[in-house]
Amino acid sequence: MDFSNPLFHIPFGSGCIFMLLGLFQLKFPPKKINSIYGYRTSKSMLNQNRWNFAQKYASIQLIKIGFILVLLSLLSIIYQPNKEISILIGIVLLLTSVITLILKVEKAIDSKFKENNK
Repeated sequence: MDFSNPLFHIPFGSGCIFMLLGLFQLKFPPKKINSIYGYRTSKSMLNQNRWNFAQKYASIQLIKIGFILVLLSLLSIIYQPNKEISILIGIVLLLTSVITLILKVEKAIDSKFKENNK
């Protein structure tokens, strides 16, 4: 196995970071709405209930998505394209993960707080 393959490094490194950040945020969630730390979107910052829900849900999703990225890094065992293609695939996996995280959390916020928009 070629550990210098960007198709291994990008998903593995970002997956580990996602899992560590998710665990940290789950253990030490931001208590109050702020613009520095936590899952911060206009929907999550509308009120304290939304904020608390979004922090926990986003943390769990970060851990799950991070784990999936680490598993996807194992693709580099069977598929070893040239360096440019490996970088492109790694970046696409990372961007897809971030977009998936945002969409899942925003959808969960909408579902949980759809009644009376509170």
